Amino acid sequence: MALSQEDKIFLDRITAYANQAMPDLDPQKTQVSVQLDRMMPIFETIAREQHKPVEDIFIRYMDLANEAFVASNDKLKEALGDDEDGNAAFRFD
Repeated sequence: MALSQEDKIFLDRITAYANQAMPDLDPQKTQVSVQLDRMMPIFETIAREQHKPVEDIFIRYMDLANEAFVASNDKLKEALGDDEDGNAAFRFD
């Protein structure tokens, strides 16, 4: 499922903030609580703008980020020609 334009803007805004707020942070090595503390200001700002609870903004972000990751991963698999088991099957057409 492709992201709507509104979803892309929402996700891009949060991603841009994350890149600014955590430029040197490795998400694989940093505790989730630290990441959330640094991201909370953008979640709170968007929540105020949309008159929604912060939790709703966070959940929407997590859903969209996951959806974007899956789509990106699928494109990579397609480009590499992975078979059904996830093994690279390079094509030289």
